[in-house]
Amino acid sequence: MPELPEVEALADHLRRHAVGTTIGRIDVSALSVLKTFDPPITALHGQTVTGATRWGKYLGLHAGELYLIAHLSRAGWLRWSDKLTAVPLKPGKGPIALRVHLGTPGDAAGFDLTEAGTQKRLAVWVVTDPMDVPQIASLGPDALSLTAEGLADILAGTTARLKNVITDQRMIAGIGNAYSDEILHVAKLSPFAGAKTLSGGQLAALYEAMQSVLTDAVQRSVGQQAATLKGEKRSGLRVHARTGMPCPVCGDLVREVSFADKSFQYCPTCQTGGKVLADRRLSRLLK
Repeated sequence: MPELPEVEALADHLRRHAVGTTIGRIDVSALSVLKTFDPPITALHGQTVTGATRWGKYLGLHAGELYLIAHLSRAGWLRWSDKLTAVPLKPGKGPIALRVHLGTPGDAAGFDLTEAGTQKRLAVWVVTDPMDVPQIASLGPDALSLTAEGLADILAGTTARLKNVITDQRMIAGIGNAYSDEILHVAKLSPFAGAKTLSGGQLAALYEAMQSVLTDAVQRSVGQQAATLKGEKRSGLRVHARTGMPCPVCGDLVREVSFADKSFQYCPTCQTGGKVLADRRLSRLLK
């Protein structure tokens, strides 16, 4: 799933390549992606793009008085092309859900919003105010704008596990499964630690890790072509999706906890005092 660094890089790409262009046409091949109907998506035709923005993991294109907002979810992506074909998309065919022509179709750059797999969760809204998207209106503070005091307040107000708190978009916006694994590894904290039980030193370590991991990922991602962002993300990961490989810090094997539809990774030596987390939904530290 694209997280804060990748979505920020996609927004940066759109600022550099789409701002100043005119939306010639938008083709929709998967009507299920549209979560709004008024204004219609055709209201964007002929509008000049004036900006691109990120809210947590939501990506927005500003054109005229309207915003085209997308949440790429787990398997969605933005695919840029310097020259799109003018041939309209065929409904229900292939991974492309929506295509934006920037200029005259057939002689224009633009982008596709695509989604792989069978679980279709890609979502698109056309609104006059981003806060009209309920999920954006409910976002917590952005992870990169959060202060140390703000993080402490959030953790003090919940009994949830640390991994769940920092990936809950209503509490902190922008962090998903991959970067939460990386942040907790750098901070040397267990994913199952109680959020409100952290010491002052652990709170400081978590905040510093959050800022350093995300800032580094943004710096590596911004300026990349959209097509190379996924590879760039993978190359920078130290524990996430590295089950069975040696931890780059201590050499212990990276372990995994699996759930029905996802998994996370951690290093026992660095994060849990050498204890291995039981690999089941309601895992507890093995005794």
